[in-house]
Parts: sequence; structure tokens; C-alpha cells
Amino acid sequence: MPTDRLSVVLAAMADLDGSPSVLDRVCRAAVSLLSLSGAGVSLIVDGELRGTAGVSESGVAAVQELQLLLGEGPCVDAWRLGEPVLEPDLTNGGLRRWPAFAKSALDSGVLAVFALPLALGAIRIGVLVLYRDQSGGLSADQLATGLLLAEAATQVILGLQAGAAPDQLHRLLASEPGHWSQIHRATGIVAAQLDVSLDQAFVRMRAHAFASGRPLGDIADEVIARRLRLEETP
Repeated sequence: MPTDRLSVVLAAMADLDGSPSVLDRVCRAAVSLLSLSGAGVSLIVDGELRGTAGVSESGVAAVQELQLLLGEGPCVDAWRLGEPVLEPDLTNGGLRRWPAFAKSALDSGVLAVFALPLALGAIRIGVLVLYRDQSGGLSADQLATGLLLAEAATQVILGLQAGAAPDQLHRLLASEPGHWSQIHRATGIVAAQLDVSLDQAFVRMRAHAFASGRPLGDIADEVIARRLRLEETP
């Protein structure tokens, strides 16, 4: 990796013609520059991890969402700690740290995971998660590039939100993969139906998705279509 990492990162993002969103471009640039099998960005809203905001390819969204449903994994830890969480071998340390997530991730072909928080000072807005289908850590140079990609993702999110209404996500974030906007809308419906806070409504939806073994986005779609009404208890 050349010394001027920023120019390399920007060039990699610019070369990705046809990518539907700039956060997808960040993820795909990460895959290209760091020899990864996948990458994804998750957003933090109201102090909670809420959903996927960008992916290198569609299969990554399921692994990202799995961490939200289980409440464990490198993405969750990076959000809570506010620092990088690096696991070069899920078959070893990963199984001890996150038994449920690691088993499912390994079944999906993921062997190493690196989670980098997206933050501006003490304000955390998301996590960039890097996946590899072979074990092994990031070199110092690769980690530095990964952190620069995380900074790029942070600036993208902040830049988009600067043009959005205070209580709304920018449309380019709300339309990202992983049904984020649908989940956000469904959370509001459940909160109104059960007369609970948005945080409590999200927990109910997440618990239902986990118990039924279905993606959170599918649960959100059914709530919006009024085909599903969650009970008072998860």
C-alpha cells in the first residue's frame, strides 16, 4: 500500500462504477484493498445498533444482522467499547468470545472478522465490519487503511445527515440494503401499538425475529403490512 493511503482509497471508490450507494462503495473498496471476502456498515441510532447501511455484496447483510439479533459479535463489541475489535481466527478465540455468532459465521464461511467503530469524538454512529474467508490478522498497513475507510464511511454518513431533517435519516441511508427504512418504520408502528418506547419496540421485534428464525427485515415487512402484530411480551 503506497504511503498516500487516502488517494488510494478514493481511487478505489471512484473505480467502482455502478455501485448503488456511496457506503456500498466504501465496503467494496475495503474488499478490494484489503483482500477481504466481504464488508458491511451498521448504523447506530438513539444509542443502539439498528441495521445494515451498506454492504460489499448481498450475503454480508445476513451476517451483519445476525450480530444484531444475537446481541453479540465483533460489531456489537466495537460499538460498546468504541475501539477496534479484531478477531483473526473465529475457530479459536472467536468461539470463546461469541459462541453463538461465531458458530453461525463459520457456517457461512467466515473465518476472521475485524470491526472498526465509526465515530466523531465521543459520538458513535456506526461500525465498519470486515470479513475474511481465511484466518489471519490484518497487517499494520492494512489496519491503517481499514481505519481510513472507517473514517470515510463516517464522513459519508455525517455529510448525508447534514442535509436531512433532524428526526429523519437521509433518504440514501434509509434506502440501503437490509430493509433499514422498513425496520425503522415498523419499530414506530410496534411502539404505537404496544405503547412502549422505540427502544423497547425494537427489542420486541428483534426477539420475535430470533425466536422465529427469520430475518428482521421480513418481520418489519409483515408489521407494516398489518399481517403481524407483536404481543405485549416478546
